[in-house]
Amino acid sequence: MAGDAAPKSYVSYADFLAMERESVTRHEWLDGVIYKYPESTIAHAGLSAAVSAEIHNNIRGNRCSVYSCNLRLRVLATGFSTYPDLTVVCKALELDPEDAEAVTNPKLITEIFSPATEARDRGHKFEHYRRIPSLAEYVLISESKPYIEVWRRNAAGRWELAEEALTGQTAQLASIECTLSVDEIYTDPLSAA
Repeated sequence: MAGDAAPKSYVSYADFLAMERESVTRHEWLDGVIYKYPESTIAHAGLSAAVSAEIHNNIRGNRCSVYSCNLRLRVLATGFSTYPDLTVVCKALELDPEDAEAVTNPKLITEIFSPATEARDRGHKFEHYRRIPSLAEYVLISESKPYIEVWRRNAAGRWELAEEALTGQTAQLASIECTLSVDEIYTDPLSAA
């Protein structure tokens, strides 16, 4: 999970939402257990902003919207509630019947991973995300080196590694007709100052 779990007493989803509204930090919820989200780093924040801008500029006008890590996602099939780094939704937002602030129909999810979060983003989270019928692509971006990985649901409904991109390369996000340039998202405008 995201981090340390709260004491192992059961917390209903309604109680989780009430606590989340009052909290200054984000949490994940699954099966009555609340997990604290790890703190973000400067590198993570910069990459998140760069990827969001790149996707937003590429998909402008195609009926899709990009949302930051402040948008809660609920996986209806498993009950998992979390905040992906970036979520792209095409068509109208579909909201969780129990949570009017949680979207349930992402087309694309992006997670920016660090060495501390990589196993969770590749494993636990992806296990839940794969259960979302609308999800077509899952994008993993490394915080520590220039690297983009795109997982895509194929015509048979199976997930496969479709793209890997390093320095000087691009990754195609076919589900939203977008190209991500590794060099663009990893360029730090302050490093040239």
